[in-house]
Amino acid sequence: MNTSFNRAAFSVKWLCLPLACVLAMVAHADDAVAPENWSLHAQATWVDQYHGDFRSPYAGANSLTARAQAKETFDLTIFAGARLWQGGEIYINPEIDQGFGFDNTLGVAGFTSGEAYKVGRSSPYGRLHRAFLRQTFNLGSGEETVAADVNQLAGTHARNRIVLTIGKFAVTDLFDNNSYAHDPRGDFLNWSMIDAGAFDYAADAWGYTLGVAGEWKQGDWTTRVGVFDLSKVPNSTQLETDFRQREVVAELERRYTFAGKSGTLRLLGFSNHGRMGSYADAIALGQATQTIPSTALVRRMASRAGAAINIEQQLGEEWGAFVRVSRNDGSKEAFEFTEINRSIAAGLSLKGAAWGRAQDTLGVAGVVNGLSAPARAYFAAGGIGILIGDGRLPHYGDEAIAEVYYNAAINAHLSVGLDYQYVDHPAYNRDRGPVNVIALRLRAAM
Repeated sequence: MNTSFNRAAFSVKWLCLPLACVLAMVAHADDAVAPENWSLHAQATWVDQYHGDFRSPYAGANSLTARAQAKETFDLTIFAGARLWQGGEIYINPEIDQGFGFDNTLGVAGFTSGEAYKVGRSSPYGRLHRAFLRQTFNLGSGEETVAADVNQLAGTHARNRIVLTIGKFAVTDLFDNNSYAHDPRGDFLNWSMIDAGAFDYAADAWGYTLGVAGEWKQGDWTTRVGVFDLSKVPNSTQLETDFRQREVVAELERRYTFAGKSGTLRLLGFSNHGRMGSYADAIALGQATQTIPSTALVRRMASRAGAAINIEQQLGEEWGAFVRVSRNDGSKEAFEFTEINRSIAAGLSLKGAAWGRAQDTLGVAGVVNGLSAPARAYFAAGGIGILIGDGRLPHYGDEAIAEVYYNAAINAHLSVGLDYQYVDHPAYNRDRGPVNVIALRLRAAM
């Protein structure tokens, strides 16, 4: 690897971590209580992950390297927003990224770092990840105070309202949210912990897309519906521009109180419509031509649907639990996210008040991911996918991952975290692993 790139990345990283705090403090010297007409926030996150040697009698094109390796990622994000008119707001999020996931984000279906994109680079580079317009239509029934936050101007809204969002953003900015497991910069790192594993949400290789979404908030209920561009080809850096290949996603959210503690239930459904390959067709073509099957050779317009249940439940003043269960059509290739056809994840999140560290967080969770029978046959025949493909799969096993993290607040703007993951049957392969992964996370934000 080019040494000058390493030096440049190191310099940018350690200059930008304090810069994120400086920019944010200048923009928000005091916590805003009065309505804001504009806002400027910033964050910088650095994650260094390491795994040791593990058992591997063979490997394929998309296998996790069995030799010990360490990889780091870094991002600096500016969150700028302004009020345009009554109810109208605009937000842009330019970002500098650098670094790699293990093997350029390959080898584990429930990948180990949500901070690792599918595009890795040695030198820092800039992208505009979000640029969107939000319009709120108040419907009455009292007011709610909205606190100043990233991509959120302080002020008030009617409790009942309709919100439209249009532009470039992440589907998971609005859908499949969870207070305890949704942010790799502050809680769990594993992809299938922070999002529903079988939710194949529309996204380019960085996790963002173009689309429009509507939310209707009425009392303790919220209904969301969105239409988003898929990539031009599965797992691509380029998005469609005409919604010819698209995702439709809907979610029903119910906020409730159980035993005096707040909770939220979310029911999500999605359907992707685009050029995708059937596992059975790929295997049949491979057998007919005596070649390794490839879904890329049998793609045609088709649809692929899935659903998820997402629950978060406060259990005490300082702790809570989450559960996610998801499943999708396993007859066709994954389009954007990862090769997971069914998944169940559950965990606990505890604040540190009990041990005198009120701003610290401890999280413990586990997830089991699985493949459909057609997907198993495809990977057993040597096929490769978005993230996985060991060249063979003679002994299938559900991918089981346990994760624990501790996030310590240094002050209001700086935190340091330690994370450990145990990955059994990486890429659903009983012949390889288990893999032990440790990570250090540093973050500056406001």
